[in-house]
Amino acid sequence: MNATPKPAASSRGGDWRLFIPKSISVIGLEGYRFADLRADALAGLTVAIVALPLAMAIAIASGATPATGIVTAIVAGFLISALGGSRFQIGGPTGAFIVVVYGVIHAYGLDGLLLATMMAGAILIAAGLMRLGTWIKYIPEPVVTGFTAGIAMIIFASQVRDFLGLSMTEVPADFLHKLAAFWDARASLSPTALLLAAGSLGTILAVQRFAPKLPGFLIAVVGASLVALLLHLPVETIGSRFGSVPTSLPMPHLPQGITLARMQELMPSAFTIAFLAGVESLLSAMVADGMTGRRHRSNCELVAQGVANLASPLFGGLCATGAIARTATSIRAGARSPAAGMFHAAFLLVFMLGAGSLMAYVPLAALAAVLVVVAWNMSEQERFRALLAGPRGDGAVLLVTFGLTVLVDLTVAIEVGVVLAAIIFMHRMAEASAVEKGVSLIERDQDDFSNGREAYDARAELPKGVEVFTLRGPLFFGAASRLSDALDAAIPPPKAFILRFRDVPLVDASGVTALERFLKRCAGHGAAVILCELQPRARSVLAAMGVLARVTEAESYDAALARARQAAAR
Repeated sequence: MNATPKPAASSRGGDWRLFIPKSISVIGLEGYRFADLRADALAGLTVAIVALPLAMAIAIASGATPATGIVTAIVAGFLISALGGSRFQIGGPTGAFIVVVYGVIHAYGLDGLLLATMMAGAILIAAGLMRLGTWIKYIPEPVVTGFTAGIAMIIFASQVRDFLGLSMTEVPADFLHKLAAFWDARASLSPTALLLAAGSLGTILAVQRFAPKLPGFLIAVVGASLVALLLHLPVETIGSRFGSVPTSLPMPHLPQGITLARMQELMPSAFTIAFLAGVESLLSAMVADGMTGRRHRSNCELVAQGVANLASPLFGGLCATGAIARTATSIRAGARSPAAGMFHAAFLLVFMLGAGSLMAYVPLAALAAVLVVVAWNMSEQERFRALLAGPRGDGAVLLVTFGLTVLVDLTVAIEVGVVLAAIIFMHRMAEASAVEKGVSLIERDQDDFSNGREAYDARAELPKGVEVFTLRGPLFFGAASRLSDALDAAIPPPKAFILRFRDVPLVDASGVTALERFLKRCAGHGAAVILCELQPRARSVLAAMGVLARVTEAESYDAALARARQAAAR
């Protein structure tokens, strides 16, 4: 079996070409036509219309001004697209940061947040240069879903005040205390604000249901603003709480109070911001890869996130990362390159310069409705239920991470979730080694993963258009991402793909997620997938989480080969 040094080096992150931004490799090296420019400009305009109300709403929920959110989307959004390792990434402020940003501003002020964000930027750059981007695969799926759903719950709770129009001088940061404060202020409920918020929410849901290509958020916010203005409704607006919105970008400047002692004090917050920015940006890039069949450069993406989070605070902006929903919107709108994200930032700047004064009329109740929808989308309730239906250990990690995120602290939740997942995995390994005697618990044939193309070439006896991939060892959160390498190694993609599970003693929730992602990519290539030789434990997990209902299963390899031959002949 011949070695291929260059791909192997690339897979280990030793090739510095992997730090070349996609904007250079796509626009500069692949060729960029006028049709591409037009498609990217339209996609950028579309996502900018979606991002405008989101940026303001997220900034307000974070304890900052709406202008701060727009500045973040402009500065950080441009740099993330221009320097990043993903062809389609759209960056800006996201809901995942609301909890952290609110806490840092509450404890250290806005300058403290700006300094912590710049420190996080430096951490992200260092992480990218140290090639830690591939470590995203070691974060278990239940942990990611747990803290994401927890953040969604906190975002929803933070909008109760504006959604109901409650008169409150200050909202407590603690979740339970916040609920108690809302209850104490129930007599101040504003029927006008509630009706306006409910109408905005109904408008968003109706547009998403019946005209999904239209910008539901913007339609709802503009409509609510016109209603409130024309009818002179007594509701709180951006202007009444924050004053006028600036119509220009501020001059760059360093935050005040930069001292070594203050940096040490802010270090935990900086690491939390860096972690969230890194995880969400790489998750967003993975989603974009799944939608388009492309591959992102994870370490280049981390460096870009770091530069963006260093630059954004210089203009008074918040921390930023890749936004999954906005990235997906850009792809659906026809984006072809990182220029779409750069256009998105440019259009936001135009909106700020030309319509900044009009933003003061936006009712806070309408923005609360926007964030209620954002919180619901973040909650991933279908995924949450699917994980609860999976292995009990994964369900426990999910619930613990979710509960700690809501009731204690996001950092504690992630730390405990990862440690608990590791302990549960070690317990599973002990059980598997006792039950599955003679089955290796690690990959016995590294070539199945690292030299996939060569392994395929060695199977000359297979029918044309059929490929086989044998999985060895547990399909868990540490190894699940390697499933994608099976499809990437098969060039061109096969017509039928056989996955042999004979040496897989167990599958966890992250393994199921990776398998589902793999199946989706195969479907995009028109490749049939046949699973065979499933062991009882792995089969029960796949059945409980609904995978077997969407895929062909064969008891033996010969039966799978026969079905694959039929699929390849079509």
